[in-house]
Amino acid sequence: MQDALIAQARTWLAEDPDPDTREELARLIDAEDHAELTARFDGTLQFGTAGLRGELGAGPRRMNRSVVIRAAAGLAAYLRKHGHADGLVVIGYDARHKSLDFALDTAAVMTGAGLRAAVLDRPLPTPVLAFAIRHLGAVAGVEVTASHNPPRDNGYKVYLGDGSQIVPPADAEIAAEIGAVASLTTVPRPTEGWETLDDTVLNAYLARTDAVLAEGSPRTARTVYTAMHGVGKDVLLAAFARAGFPEPVLVTEQAEPDPEFPTVAFPNPEEPGAMDLAFARARAAEPDLVIANDPDADRCAAAVKDGADWRMLRGDEVGALLAAHLVRRGATGTFAESIVSSSLLGRIAEKAGLPYEETLTGFKWIARVEGLRYGYEEALGYCVDPDGVRDKDGITAALLLTELASELKSEGRTLLDLLDDLAVEHGLHATDQLSVRVRDLSLISAAMHRLRTEPPTELAGLAVTGAEDLTEGTAALPPTDGLRYTLDGARVIVRPSGTEPKLKCYLEAVVPVASKADLPGARARAAALLENLKRDLSGAAGI
Repeated sequence: MQDALIAQARTWLAEDPDPDTREELARLIDAEDHAELTARFDGTLQFGTAGLRGELGAGPRRMNRSVVIRAAAGLAAYLRKHGHADGLVVIGYDARHKSLDFALDTAAVMTGAGLRAAVLDRPLPTPVLAFAIRHLGAVAGVEVTASHNPPRDNGYKVYLGDGSQIVPPADAEIAAEIGAVASLTTVPRPTEGWETLDDTVLNAYLARTDAVLAEGSPRTARTVYTAMHGVGKDVLLAAFARAGFPEPVLVTEQAEPDPEFPTVAFPNPEEPGAMDLAFARARAAEPDLVIANDPDADRCAAAVKDGADWRMLRGDEVGALLAAHLVRRGATGTFAESIVSSSLLGRIAEKAGLPYEETLTGFKWIARVEGLRYGYEEALGYCVDPDGVRDKDGITAALLLTELASELKSEGRTLLDLLDDLAVEHGLHATDQLSVRVRDLSLISAAMHRLRTEPPTELAGLAVTGAEDLTEGTAALPPTDGLRYTLDGARVIVRPSGTEPKLKCYLEAVVPVASKADLPGARARAAALLENLKRDLSGAAGI
């Protein structure tokens, strides 16, 4: 068995085009480190609806050039089979380790397969790539990014020609083509022949960002901005300058791309401590708003002054604020969100007489809603210009939120005042999350199995009035690995994360509010209910 493992590793080593991973793998082979070799060679990194994402390193279960070349070859074969033999594939990348290498390998594979390839000329936000696909009439796009994952990770996100991320059955068909790549020696990889794009595409994207704002709207809100060591700074500053907003005050320690993400444990604005430097800058600069992008700038976080200090707005709060702003501006079209997001959006849409849809988690589903005008999900993702970018976009979301803050400022009000108004009008919708990160993925499957075989009948003292196993699908939703519980005044959804080793439980409490004076009591009741839901759900799942 061990001899076969060593032989498998030597075969991989012989084909590996990257001197860094070749050296790494050679050391493991020479040391006969069977445990680590097994971890690298026990299966392959699976290609799914999130594309590929994983830890950098040698072997088929890690992100590396060999894995990327196979993925690109599989995508090329899929495109050729679907009638796009000479179609254009546009490729973008972030500033993580190996991102440029993976992008150029993809361009080489596409060119070798007879397709046309165009590569963005530098690390840019993911929404610029999503925009470029539709703008250039490409048949597909690839973004090399691991978004907000830890520094050791990288990823490979695939879009088709409509500018949306892949969904079934395309993911399975591409995965089958990847599996059919027997050897890298069968994959032609010329050293030239693709196009390197200039600033024309970026300038077209920036021109498009102007369209999300209302002509003549106030542009006075002052912001503190952090790029979280990612690629958002230059594009966001350019967009804000074009719009006429005050220049954001930068969190300089996090302003420039750095694949090590030295100031944060996880480069995700939602993670504890990630916004500490931004809050420190806000205490000194006293802006109206704090804005943060994640490292590939497709997500947007916001924080506001609440009493004596600053606090992050939840993704659901920003989602409701942007929806209310668009309604006030007379937006038409469908409002959509994922099932794990707050039901408040549905209330806002209903009151405005607008169509509303729920989708499975992820913008690959939200972006496909017919007639979409606005879509969001609680994980800080907002699509405010679906005709330009059919994906979440942290740049245009930041612009629209800053416009809203400016309008409220002109009225002597704040974002918190608008949230209070929405609570009085529609009921207080309070959300929270129980998120458990694991090293052993079997713990997640065990928790899901336990909930399925011993479903809770009561949570936080409330009877479970509806329990749905979403693997069976519903009239409106395709099957997915998740559970949904309905209670009187609350809702719980449990699902494994699609991009991280986490079990995620999404909680919502809805408390009626008669007047603004009742809000403190309603918030206290909602907070207590959410804490009790966390406690009881944790016990029921055994986590």
